[in-house]
Amino acid sequence: MNESPIEIIHEDPSFVVVSKVSGFLSVPGRGPEKRDSVTERVKEAYPGCIEQPAVHRLDMDTSGLLVVARTAEAHRNLSIQFQDRKTEKSYVALLEGELSGESGVIELPFRLDIDNRPYQIYDEVHGKMGITHWERIGIEGGLTRIKFQPITGRTHQLRVHSAHEKGLGIPIVGDPLYGNGDEPGKLKLHAEKLGFYHPDSGEWLEFKSKAPF
Repeated sequence: MNESPIEIIHEDPSFVVVSKVSGFLSVPGRGPEKRDSVTERVKEAYPGCIEQPAVHRLDMDTSGLLVVARTAEAHRNLSIQFQDRKTEKSYVALLEGELSGESGVIELPFRLDIDNRPYQIYDEVHGKMGITHWERIGIEGGLTRIKFQPITGRTHQLRVHSAHEKGLGIPIVGDPLYGNGDEPGKLKLHAEKLGFYHPDSGEWLEFKSKAPF
């Protein structure tokens, strides 16, 4: 029997925090074969959960922490927190090479390549700005372990900011879109920390999940 693709980190009457594996969808895709996802598993496990519980999402290839709302009130509250950037998120990644700098901020505008979905491309004119703080943790066997704190929450932001020459210029290990990954589920990018205000009490909460790499 295979291990579950999600681990329940925290249960609350208003929401649950889970950690998902790389290669598993956050929300259902198109078609019955892409139905299985974090939100569907949560709805199955928690009867009475709202029909559309996703507050935010991770790329299918990214592993780590997600908060999923169970009530309409929690969904509204948490969605506003993400929209207004009141949440805190940090990720750990392995880069395909040695990064010389110690820390910095990447500000890079990009947008969807409409002819090559879901690929994102650098575009100074029509792109929307993505902002990421980064800090080098260490070098391991020619690879760089790095911490990312995204300020904005754009699609593929960390992957583009890593790989693009105007970003770090080194793709994340296992990235099939922007690097040299040749199979899904092998991306070394993990959402390791998630902080937000409790949607009912307003208390600040923080959750952590150790990277599997």
